[in-house]
Amino acid sequence: MSSVIPSAVSSEWAAPDRWATADVARIDLQRVSAAPLIVEKDIVRVAADLDIWDAWPVQMQSGAPMAFEGGMTLWMALASPRFEDPDARHGHARIHLLRRDAAGWSDLGPAMPDGFSPGSREWSGSAVLDADERSLTLYFTATGRRGEATLTFEQRLFGARATLEIAADRPRFSGWRDLREIVQRDPAHYMASDGGVGVVGTIKAFRDPAYFHDPREGGHYLFFAGSAANGAEFNGVIGAAVSSSGAADDWRITPPLIDATEVNNELERPHVVMADGLYYMFWSTQTHVFAPGLRHAPTGLYGMVSDRLSHGWRPLNGTGLVFANPQAAPRQAYSWLVLPDRSVISFIDDWGRAAEATGSRRFGATFAPTLRLSLSGDQAKLQG
Repeated sequence: MSSVIPSAVSSEWAAPDRWATADVARIDLQRVSAAPLIVEKDIVRVAADLDIWDAWPVQMQSGAPMAFEGGMTLWMALASPRFEDPDARHGHARIHLLRRDAAGWSDLGPAMPDGFSPGSREWSGSAVLDADERSLTLYFTATGRRGEATLTFEQRLFGARATLEIAADRPRFSGWRDLREIVQRDPAHYMASDGGVGVVGTIKAFRDPAYFHDPREGGHYLFFAGSAANGAEFNGVIGAAVSSSGAADDWRITPPLIDATEVNNELERPHVVMADGLYYMFWSTQTHVFAPGLRHAPTGLYGMVSDRLSHGWRPLNGTGLVFANPQAAPRQAYSWLVLPDRSVISFIDDWGRAAEATGSRRFGATFAPTLRLSLSGDQAKLQG
């Protein structure tokens, strides 16, 4: 697959915009917008024996969740059995199909059949229904290689097709087909994803493809978390692939859009929503993956804004920080996803514990209460 981007846009994607040390240094912990504190009544598990994290909707091209009869929506999320050490889940992650309706959340099992995915586990992505409301494209991260004896951290971006069936009021996707590595790493711009040491917080990235259709120009985009090909210890970037048609063989990788070299190692699950003619790029990151000297920055949702997708990105609120976990529980939630209606979902992580707490994590492993954003120009804040 060619790594060359279409000539019509190549000149615009020449150099990334920087999320700079000076931006993060301006974060004032006394003035940070914080999410409400999660308490025990908020812990409503999807299934007693299943941990859930990193969720995304089965969406329409617009990015909004597809609403079915009765108000049902379908979602996908990473899931695994429960482990004493919650970090062990990453080595067992499967993408599960979830149902959300008036009764709440329910698990419908693995989205893809056993043996279909080319990785040893499945990491985050996005899912888009065609206009027929039956044909699905799933974009996802295949991590490692199927059958490997020792887990590796190689990450590849794949697409696959399936067909929605609803029988006895139980949705499922069947007829999985057209599995294809749709975007390959360009070594001129992106470090190999297995270039880290495999310790949580140091893993390098080529993952989390998030689909976006540009209503202004009509193009199709996949935004993803990457690592710059500069060998730096803290070298997180946000990359993109572009397509004029959205066809599996039409994707072309671009240079990074946003570069956080010397600032942060992981700009996870980047995604774009459009509001009032502006593009808003959001990502999640954690205190411990900031470079030394910047670890006052809280775990939270961060973002930048631009009037075009290819360049001109500037930090929201002057720092990039949109909101953080509360100081009383700085690790309570993670992996925030902003939807087109500006609602925000995430999962409950290490809840109800102060920064200095020791001992076992209180891993919530389910959906956090939904939040909502207000967006206005270069400003983004929580509502309520």
